[in-house]
Amino acid sequence: MSENVIVSSKNPVKLEAVRLGFERMFPEREFVFSSVTVVSGVSDQPLTDAETLLGAKNRAEAARLARPEADFWAGLEGGAEAYEGRLSTFAWIYIIGIEGRGKCRTATHELPDEISRLVAGGMELGDADDLFYQRKNSKQLNGSVGLLTKDIFTRTSLYLEAVMLALIPFRNPGLYTDN
Repeated sequence: MSENVIVSSKNPVKLEAVRLGFERMFPEREFVFSSVTVVSGVSDQPLTDAETLLGAKNRAEAARLARPEADFWAGLEGGAEAYEGRLSTFAWIYIIGIEGRGKCRTATHELPDEISRLVAGGMELGDADDLFYQRKNSKQLNGSVGLLTKDIFTRTSLYLEAVMLALIPFRNPGLYTDN
């Protein structure tokens, strides 16, 4: 019997990362993936680690409220924070299951000076990337990390590892008492 996974975004990058993560962590199980649009309850561009984590958690919980019949709900939230005078970007993944939860933060990378200025000035990272690189909708394609690495890493590959790590508690039931 298939298990239902709800992703709290219509962004194809996020949906694909969640799909691949579940399929790799649980190859013996069958999943059906769908998405809902929910609000994060945080800034459009979170500028702290804590706000980004809260956004991911809020998205997962809102997805659960919107689609309570599912088995898993995944919230993904991209954010940025200043470290040693430079703005770095990352995302939090927050997964709620019928029996517990898991979370993980992606790797972090520094943003170029001009993009940092745009984001610090209130622009969302995807919009700043589009303006700087003269692109359209990069956040639903390769994202900042893809643009900066010439697709050695993409937004999907960056999120994928964190999705799989957020699923560790579900692969190891009983080891995490707060679940």
